[in-house]
Amino acid sequence: MTSIIYPTTNLKQLEQLNIVKGEGIYVYDDAGNQYLEGLAGLWCASLGYGNEELIDAITHQLKTLSYSHMFGGRTHNIVIQLADKLNEMLPVENGKVFFANSGSEANDSHMKMLRYYFNVTGEPQKKKIIALERSYHGVTLAAASLTGLPANHTHFSLPVKELGILRTDSPHYYRSRIDNESEREFCTRILNNLEELIIKEGPETIAAFIAEPIGGASGVVVPPDSYFPEVETLLTKYDIMLWSDEVICGFGRTGNDFGCETMGFKPQLLSLAKQLSSAYLPISASVIPDYMYEAMVEPSSQVGVFGHGYTYSGHPAACAAALKTLEIYQRDKLFEHAREMGSYMQNRLREFSDHPIVGEVRGRGLLAAVELVANKNTGESFEDASVGAFAKQSCQDHGLLIRAVGGNSIAFCPPLIINTEQIDEMIEKFSQALQVTLDYVSAEGLLNH
Repeated sequence: MTSIIYPTTNLKQLEQLNIVKGEGIYVYDDAGNQYLEGLAGLWCASLGYGNEELIDAITHQLKTLSYSHMFGGRTHNIVIQLADKLNEMLPVENGKVFFANSGSEANDSHMKMLRYYFNVTGEPQKKKIIALERSYHGVTLAAASLTGLPANHTHFSLPVKELGILRTDSPHYYRSRIDNESEREFCTRILNNLEELIIKEGPETIAAFIAEPIGGASGVVVPPDSYFPEVETLLTKYDIMLWSDEVICGFGRTGNDFGCETMGFKPQLLSLAKQLSSAYLPISASVIPDYMYEAMVEPSSQVGVFGHGYTYSGHPAACAAALKTLEIYQRDKLFEHAREMGSYMQNRLREFSDHPIVGEVRGRGLLAAVELVANKNTGESFEDASVGAFAKQSCQDHGLLIRAVGGNSIAFCPPLIINTEQIDEMIEKFSQALQVTLDYVSAEGLLNH
């Protein structure tokens, strides 16, 4: 027994995999076993492990200026450089960037800034936020309320209603369609439901609609191509901001610079984290449009302060890590590389489409999931998430680290630096683990053919 409260873990689970070393796309446990990191840690280690350039940039910054805050008129060069570099890359014109430490904090900060903005512009009733069923947006009290996964709500008594969080349909056609509904009919139905929700609640009370371009913890849910463009049209009609949670999808992950570009929409708000620094140090960003920032300036002067910020907002070492990460992305054309490798990985994974317990293979770029089902013909799920957990452990036994998400979907999100030979290695390890899983569900009578 240790003194640690482990995050997002079954607290009765006593056995832990102790990782002691990382190199490239591989990590090693305390027994010397090598694992291919098929999920880039937690969707974040885009440049892999042990990148000397990143380590040197962080070390240099720590030697030069190990800490400086940004409160009350103070700043430092590295945070200014990072904000300027981000603005060159972002799909939000003249965006203003607020730095925090995690995706949860970035989303939490957005919620506060939305309230601030609408309060000072004379629309204090405009506080509600629409989020998707089975979405994931973090685990602070506010961000967990945005999240739509039961495990993140149970026993926590989250202030969902008090914060004005509204829920609308998940755009997962495979899992959420009704009977023989076509993809077009599915989209029409859930968009009608969204519009009905807006009208029922009153568009004048709704500040924003938040979504990941492609879901992560929800099971790597890829919406139909027409979904987000039609959502954007609907939100424009009712004067509701479109907020893209790019914590997983940002920085080349889905085959474009940002997930919103892959899925064909232009948001007003962006949340960034994870691949912003390749996870070498914690940092996140909330990006808002210039007009929103300008509306907040004078009111903050009247109060004497914009009363939001963190001790570690814009931490110099974290900013150095992020700035060097962005430099490497651009210099080494890693987004283009990730697009090519993503196409290769998607094609290799789709070789499992005919497997007896595979219901759907889905994804974009270097982000994908293989959903395991009890009945391939009907798409019927297994009764609980134990099959996904078994497959995850089997992958680990074969030297591949992944996660089971959204029930029994096996997620893939390898570092952007992966090559074709390493993808082949990943696929081979998964193939072996999948065969063991098939043997298990067959022996246990869990199939429903």
